[in-house]
Amino acid sequence: MILNNLEVENPVLSIKDLSVAYDKNAKNAVNAVSAEVKRNAITAIMGPSGCGKSTLLRAINRMHDLYPAIVTEGNIFLNGENINKISTIELRRKIGMVFQRPNPFPTMSIYDNVIAGYKLNGIRLKKEKRDHIVEESLKDVVLWDEVKDSLYKKGTFLSGGQQQRLCIARALAFQPDVILLDEPTSALDPVATSKVEDLLVKLKKKYSIVLVTHNMTQAARISDNSMFMYLGDLVEYGKTKSMFTTPQDQRTEEYLTGKFG
Repeated sequence: MILNNLEVENPVLSIKDLSVAYDKNAKNAVNAVSAEVKRNAITAIMGPSGCGKSTLLRAINRMHDLYPAIVTEGNIFLNGENINKISTIELRRKIGMVFQRPNPFPTMSIYDNVIAGYKLNGIRLKKEKRDHIVEESLKDVVLWDEVKDSLYKKGTFLSGGQQQRLCIARALAFQPDVILLDEPTSALDPVATSKVEDLLVKLKKKYSIVLVTHNMTQAARISDNSMFMYLGDLVEYGKTKSMFTTPQDQRTEEYLTGKFG
C-alpha cells in the first residue's frame, strides 16, 4: 500500500501509474508510481541505492528515450500536458536536468556553457539577448559577481561548487518550469553543499524542483515534500516534516532511523 498524504492543487507534474524496466524481461526498476508534484516547492526523492529514485527522475524528462531497450509504461503530465506529446527538445527546455557530478563542457567558456542549450539546438540569438540570458542565469545561481570578469575563461577553472552552480545556470537559461537534480551535492565539500542548498531554497520561488538525494539530512533541511522509494515502489509520500517526525510506514521509519539503506 502506498501512503500518500499529500493533496496538491494545480500540480506542475502529475505522474500516473509509471513503470520503468531496463529491458522487456527485467523486473520493474520503477513500479506503478503515481504522485503529484507541487509547484514552486522542493520535492525530495529518497531511498536506498537501487530503489528506483534516479530512474524515476530520468523518466520525467524522457532521458530513457536515449536507450531503446528501456520499457516505460504509464504517463507523466507537465502542466496538464502529456510529456509524450511534447518533442524531446521542447520538453528538455521545460524540464532542465542537473547531474551528480559537475559537468561543464570542458572546451567552452563560462559564457558559452550557460547558453550551450541554445547553440546545440541551433537557436540563434542577438548578442544583447545572449548577454542578458547569461547575466540573469548566473545571477539566479549567485555566481555572477564571482565570474563576471572571467566569462571567457573555461568553466573547468572554477571550484567544484562553482561548476555545479554553473551547470544549474545552464539548466535555467531556458527558464524551465521544472529543474531535476540527481544527487547534485554528493561530489561537493560541506561548504559548497551548503551554498547549493541555499541556492535551491531561493530558486523554488521561480521554479519547481525535484531532487534525488541519498542525504536524509539534506532532504530534511531543504525539501517541502518527500517521496520514499524502496525496491521500485513509492512507499510513502507527504510533507517532509511529517514524514521525518511521524513516518506512516515501517520501512520509511527503518530507513530514516538508519536500520537499513
